[in-house]
Amino acid sequence: MTIPAASASFHGIWPALLTPLKPDLGIDLHRFGLHARALVHNKGCGGVVPFGTTGEGPSFSVAERRDAVDALVGEGVPAPQILVSTSCAALPDTLALTRHALAIGAHGCLMMPPFFLKGVSDQGVIDCYRQVIDGAADDRLRLYLYHIPQVSGVGLSRKVVETLKRLYPQTIVGVKDSSGDTAHTLALADAFNETLMVTAGHEPDLPELARRGSTGAVSGLANFMPHVVQRLAGRPDAPNTPHDVSRVRLLLAMLGSYALTPALKGIMAALSGEPGWLRVRAPLVALTPDQMHTLQHALKPIALDLDVD
Repeated sequence: MTIPAASASFHGIWPALLTPLKPDLGIDLHRFGLHARALVHNKGCGGVVPFGTTGEGPSFSVAERRDAVDALVGEGVPAPQILVSTSCAALPDTLALTRHALAIGAHGCLMMPPFFLKGVSDQGVIDCYRQVIDGAADDRLRLYLYHIPQVSGVGLSRKVVETLKRLYPQTIVGVKDSSGDTAHTLALADAFNETLMVTAGHEPDLPELARRGSTGAVSGLANFMPHVVQRLAGRPDAPNTPHDVSRVRLLLAMLGSYALTPALKGIMAALSGEPGWLRVRAPLVALTPDQMHTLQHALKPIALDLDVD
């Protein structure tokens, strides 16, 4: 298996960071930095990914997102270990965040297709990516395509991926498939794993992707169980892998009863003892005390506090 040289530095687990908020619902920059730094320096993560879907990215302004990424670097997270999700409804905003990521020396950018207008053609999707790449006009740009049609309402077809890779062979380095469709993810890997890093947002798919040559993953669950996710992505045939997969499936099934990001923040609050993690930006709604009680009871059999190597 030949991993693309452009994405060779993408190894290990890169948590899709949850975004902690202050009582006024501004970003708690200090806690954000401490959380990311602990994941990189203490938990062995390859890097972090701020402001994706898990991180409520489109709920924050361009200025807030720039300031928060700067805060990560200021708290000691190396810029080359930050993959910045730059997706915005307006392309000039996406371009502004992409230029900022380049200016700080970030590892790369993760970008959704357009996600406001629906019924968009493949050509429209290609044009959006082209306008950002051509607008950045920087050979250092490394872009990961983000396929999450249940959120964006617009998918990335094979034609789109093939066309962008042909037009920008050094810029397009990976695809994150968060569709939750295992067959689709594995088909992407089979089609592109010689030229692109293909990874999944659905953690139970990581062992099979690792067998196909994937060297890492962007994971929301890695905010609080990075060692388990690392084993799934890095040791697919280890004796304990089936147990780890079962544990993750149990957790995902339990989370299916909740809105995902508020529930993930609820888990962070439960594990850290910091209720501030519960805060979310509208239109999301924080878990109620009754929901937190039910969640904490459901988490006991999964033993997330025992996430060890």
